[in-house]
Amino acid sequence: MSVDIGNRLRSLRMAHNLSQRELAKRAGVTNSTISLIESNASNPSVGALKRILDGIPIGLAEFFAFEPDRPKQAFYRADELVEIGKGPISYRQVGENLFGRSLQILKECYQPGADTGKVPLVHEGEEGGIVLSGRLEVTVDDERRILGPGDAYYFESRRPHRFRCVGPVPCEVISACTPPTF
Repeated sequence: MSVDIGNRLRSLRMAHNLSQRELAKRAGVTNSTISLIESNASNPSVGALKRILDGIPIGLAEFFAFEPDRPKQAFYRADELVEIGKGPISYRQVGENLFGRSLQILKECYQPGADTGKVPLVHEGEEGGIVLSGRLEVTVDDERRILGPGDAYYFESRRPHRFRCVGPVPCEVISACTPPTF
């Protein structure tokens, strides 16, 4: 049985009206630590998780017994999309709480020159997207393509990949990933 620690922590933090920054301050960890855990990009040790939960405050047993409400909302206005990106890349997610969901949908916006980093991304699952505007360089394994409006990509996410906006205008993409990885 797999426990979604990231979404569980995010749900509890938000239920207690805490920002990532405030929880990090209370727990004595960095904002990025909270962000990485909530996006399931990092698994905390039991000790680290306990320190973070002390900042809410909630005990380990209560944390693992907690079942966040499953999302019931079916429709989202543009201003209801949740920003989960930072800097020159915007990731606006459909739905605030992904607990119990197997699909993540994003509206992505890359500013000119923005990229996901020199180190390729690798994670479990599959992802795909359609470029709405601008030009996006997508690298999967050793294959690189520049995609324009209407072009699309789809691949297994365990293949090393990265994204970069090329050209003088921002690039917008609608993407989906399963399972959710942010």
